[in-house]
Amino acid sequence: QVQFVESGGGLVQPGGSLGLSCAASGSIFSSRAMAWYRQAPGKERELVASISPGGSSTNYLDSVKGRFTISRDNAKNAMYLQMNSLKPEDTAVYYCNYRVRPGSWGQGTQVTVSS
Repeated sequence: QVQFVESGGGLVQPGGSLGLSCAASGSIFSSRAMAWYRQAPGKERELVASISPGGSSTNYLDSVKGRFTISRDNAKNAMYLQMNSLKPEDTAVYYCNYRVRPGSWGQGTQVTVSS
């Protein structure tokens, strides 16, 4: 059973930056496309960014293109999300999981963008 542990969230002012990390257990991490998701209060969970197994291909939600960068380190079973120029509407709990057929969800990490 793969487990995901997200970290790096916090409170940041609009225009600020945060870097999220995802640690994954299990030997199949490097063979699966991965993604960052987020869920804001009262809203459904949405896919924010995804990355191919080898890391060569990435995709982003239109609203975060040019501001967020997803990356992964298969040797460390880790994935990252660098978030720049943050906006209040980026406030949400952020989760990592497989891009297709997500497994069990971790606790997530809270990102709050507010002045």
